[in-house]
Amino acid sequence: MKNYFKFKVLPYLLYLLINFLYFTNKKVFHHPKLKDDEAFIFVAWHGDLVSQPLNYFNKRPNGTVKTMISQSKDGEIITKVYSLFGIGAIRGSSSKGATKALISTIKEIKSGSDVAISPDGPRGPRHSFAGGVISIAQKSGAKIVILSSKPTKYWQFNSWDRFVLPKPFGRVDFYMSEPLDVTNLEFEEARDFVRNKMLLNIVS
Repeated sequence: MKNYFKFKVLPYLLYLLINFLYFTNKKVFHHPKLKDDEAFIFVAWHGDLVSQPLNYFNKRPNGTVKTMISQSKDGEIITKVYSLFGIGAIRGSSSKGATKALISTIKEIKSGSDVAISPDGPRGPRHSFAGGVISIAQKSGAKIVILSSKPTKYWQFNSWDRFVLPKPFGRVDFYMSEPLDVTNLEFEEARDFVRNKMLLNIVS
């Protein structure tokens, strides 16, 4: 019964909660121009993931996006929540199934699908930057786009990622960076460059 609630009922409750919270907030989007026929790698910190489906689909309402999600049981819940938003899953992470996930992610980009990755997930530390994002970008040639959000009123959980959940009846600013091309940068230079960009426009 416990597993039934966790994996069958909880994802729908979370989906409804997220929609309610964003319906009751004023939303302001700070978005660049993106080519409709180009696939991108969208990145966001783990503690800010709840905001990103709305952020992404506001800019690309007809977009196809798949996100890398860990093979853990918690990852199964996230997979089901994201599927309700219309987001596909690539199962794997830096700690488990990494090679298979990396290959699958590059194939998705080559087929024209956007991909979404959290560089500090699934275990952190918070705002650490696993190198998989850079490897995928340099092997696929895809540009990186950073997603972030800043609510005026929010709960911040005492978890490793300091997970942020907006409170109702405030304002949420959604940010999307210009596409970042790291194909001609050295690996460490590219990682530091993107990480520093990701530290802008976040809840501290």
